[in-house]
Amino acid sequence: MVPRAKQLRLSDVEREVLRGWARRRKTSQALALRSRIVLACAAGESNTQVAKELGVSRETVRKWRERFQRDRLAGLSDEPRPGAPRKITEEQVALVVAKTLTEAPPDGQPRWSTRSMAGATGISQTTVSRIWRGFGITPRESTANESTTRDTGRAV
Repeated sequence: MVPRAKQLRLSDVEREVLRGWARRRKTSQALALRSRIVLACAAGESNTQVAKELGVSRETVRKWRERFQRDRLAGLSDEPRPGAPRKITEEQVALVVAKTLTEAPPDGQPRWSTRSMAGATGISQTTVSRIWRGFGITPRESTANESTTRDTGRAV
């Protein structure tokens, strides 16, 4: 005989928060699914029923049921991923973006290169490249005070 999962009991506040997460458009799909799993479990459904109804594995239902029982609402959010912590600060990212968009490159160069920006900010070329790519920045021949649009290429 398969052991029966422990009944989940929700407070009124928890139930409302979970319903909100499950319905809101701005909620991540992962959090919305976890909320629907917990709500279904609280309604007395078995892990197998919930898994079939929501199109997930029984193991997934078991995991989120247990996490909710242990940590309540806080248990449904993503845990930090393994790996080394981020070494670049938000201030360094802001500095690279601001310098790229507002300052002229040194030595009369027509545009910033990853090498020149790395030298000016003290971070690696690779990091500069990732920042530029992340923000959709493409340094081009222009003065620091001139902004060009991507669509027309004309100064604004």
